[in-house]
Amino acid sequence: MLNIQITPNPTLSPKPTGALGFGRIFTDHMFLMDYTDGIGWHDPRIVPYGPLTLDPSAQVFHYGQEAFEGMKAYKNASGEVYLFRPQMNARRSNLTNDRLCIPQIPEDDFVQAITTLVRLDADWVPSAPGTSLYIRPFIIATERFLGVAPSKTYLFCIIISPSEMYYTSTLSAVSIRVEDNYVRAVKGGVGFAKTGGNYAASLAGQKRANAEGCAQVLWLDGVERKYIEEVGSMNIFFKIKGKLVTPALNGSILPGITRDSVITLCKDWGYEVEERPISIDELVAHQQSGALEEVFGTGTAAVITPVGKLCYQGETLTINSGETGPLSKQLYDTLTAIQRGECEDPYGWRVNV
Repeated sequence: MLNIQITPNPTLSPKPTGALGFGRIFTDHMFLMDYTDGIGWHDPRIVPYGPLTLDPSAQVFHYGQEAFEGMKAYKNASGEVYLFRPQMNARRSNLTNDRLCIPQIPEDDFVQAITTLVRLDADWVPSAPGTSLYIRPFIIATERFLGVAPSKTYLFCIIISPSEMYYTSTLSAVSIRVEDNYVRAVKGGVGFAKTGGNYAASLAGQKRANAEGCAQVLWLDGVERKYIEEVGSMNIFFKIKGKLVTPALNGSILPGITRDSVITLCKDWGYEVEERPISIDELVAHQQSGALEEVFGTGTAAVITPVGKLCYQGETLTINSGETGPLSKQLYDTLTAIQRGECEDPYGWRVNV
């Protein structure tokens, strides 16, 4: 167990009263912990939120040795605060760490650090529908060294932000552009890892999608440009003739925690779920035949995002008349109710802060 030293912020900020947006407002405190080769992780502490001081030669600036996670805390009508499956975030964080040669953080320490910080700033957890406290743990390489090698020192930091939904309209169907020029990741690379480089590589495709009126990019595989992988900020699901299909985790797709939760729920509800390669040509054929009933994305930031239109090679494929489908709504309602403590949690996913 960590012995976390807490330095209270002497100047508390006023709580926001208007629109929160996403990831733009931050609480009074942050968690920090250092790593030194030969010593391990040390000096866990919570301090007033503020700028970090780093040497210009810190390796994170030059070689991108960086990992992060995304998760949320929720408050119900009784004022209780919950985390959702934080142990899975801790486990996924260490998968990323291993790939990037960053030292692992014990799962219990990771969860303890988050729980302690959220408990301290619990007054910042919003309770309005569609809001939550977004939690961003991240690790950066801090050694002063310009050689290409794993850093010998690191900083683990957690910041938290009261936020609204990632998309401005809750559970409204979005348009997504299928990207067939740029690629995001390949097998053997870092596509499955939660690291900033993946997202930097996606920006050109995202910019192009936005210019065409689409909210996000649907990425194809990096070799054949044929098989569907994931959306820029979400995993993707297709309901085809009553069956749920999602791309299999193949080393270039993020193992989403919401993805895993959706698969568990749908299997329990009696749906057949296939995790397999699905090509864009197969998807187009299903849409043209009327077999494609729903498309939705899953992720921490947006939970469930229905997809009403897919834009591909100058054509617009409309799904379910561009409206939110019944399964998308059922999943959203169930997941958010579990997350907020508004219903039973038969899976033990909810953790009381």
